[in-house]
Amino acid sequence: MTLLVSLALLLAGCTGAGDGADDGRITLRFQSLAWQDESVAANKELVREWNATHPDVRVEYVQGSWDSVHDQLLTSFEGGEAPDIIHDASDDLADFAYGGYLADLTGLLPERLKSDIPQRSWETVTFGDGVYGVPFLQEPRVLIANADLLKKSGVRIPTPGHPWTWAEFRQVTKRLSGDGKYGVAWPLKEPVSATLNLSLSAGGQLFHRDADGKVTVRFEEGDQVVPRTIHDQVNTDHSASSATLGSGGSDTLPGFFAGKYAMVPLGFSYRQQIEQQAPEGFDWRVLPAPAGTDGLTQGVSPQTLSIAEDSPHKKEAAAFLDFLLQPDNMTRLALGDWMLPTGTEALKHPALHTAEHGWATGTALAEHLRLAPAQSVRGYPEWKDKVATPALQEYYSGAIGMEELRDRLEKDGNLVLARYQR
Repeated sequence: MTLLVSLALLLAGCTGAGDGADDGRITLRFQSLAWQDESVAANKELVREWNATHPDVRVEYVQGSWDSVHDQLLTSFEGGEAPDIIHDASDDLADFAYGGYLADLTGLLPERLKSDIPQRSWETVTFGDGVYGVPFLQEPRVLIANADLLKKSGVRIPTPGHPWTWAEFRQVTKRLSGDGKYGVAWPLKEPVSATLNLSLSAGGQLFHRDADGKVTVRFEEGDQVVPRTIHDQVNTDHSASSATLGSGGSDTLPGFFAGKYAMVPLGFSYRQQIEQQAPEGFDWRVLPAPAGTDGLTQGVSPQTLSIAEDSPHKKEAAAFLDFLLQPDNMTRLALGDWMLPTGTEALKHPALHTAEHGWATGTALAEHLRLAPAQSVRGYPEWKDKVATPALQEYYSGAIGMEELRDRLEKDGNLVLARYQR
């Protein structure tokens, strides 16, 4: 008899995601993609704080991975085993939202949270008539610069209020180059996102949607400014290293620390890695990315929190999101990830306005972040992998010219997109 009672208790403790235990307590599974030590610690601490004050709704922390999240979520959705609360990025949500796997949060979120996050951020998680995630962390692309090399060169130091233009940036990198050193290292292993998002500053749009919702690719003058700048830095000025074009951001850091590259364009969160790995005495600073006709505008795909459509406890999950994204808590999450919060109240926190580690520079760029151009385009993943990535890689290496790049992005690209719009 004792054995049977023990087995019954064990089974009760193994209740599936979102189920209520025999004692009436609800258990919600929260799958987080936090991976840096500070970020994991902040998430787990907030889960503990929730559990200490909400005895009837327990949150179980589940560790996920950015490397496999899309396939892992798809498998869990199809198998009916998805976590209740899902951490992801806005550019990964479209298929899940249109596929009916994510809950529409329109009527679930409190007014406080809806009004605190700007509409430009909500646009990144809106698909059709529904809202399928809460955008809570974001990062601009910035220039991480060797402060000593900048000072020795005598170039003007840009600020968010007075940034370099793309033409000025090109001239600065020429001035910083020579004797085997380069003004900039572009890590473009994945060239499409960086190119499209930075091109918004120059008025680039690339994807054009007509009244019927059909999307076509037009590679116009504004779309060409950023790729032409990079191409000319590599192939004409020799102010950018061709060796880094196939590299990831982390791959450029040893050369940056060694003084081989004066600047590296990177996501804002790379500052933590730089702070941890930079040799003693290495002086670095954060500069805004160059500005074009549309100023400092950039495309961005924020990190998001969603609720599974199959979760039987959506209201409780929404209450946890409200707790997790209170202004002070959102700031804690942003600091842990070295990113920016989307909430206007969280962005006011003094810790985000210090000169140390470039926090103030990044925070000043938050108002310029917009919906990434390709995020809502059906067929974008195939267009990116089969058309845009190889075409941009060949253009940046000098293998093809601007005319061929345009033809491939438009002609080949529109053939791909057409299959998704019939």
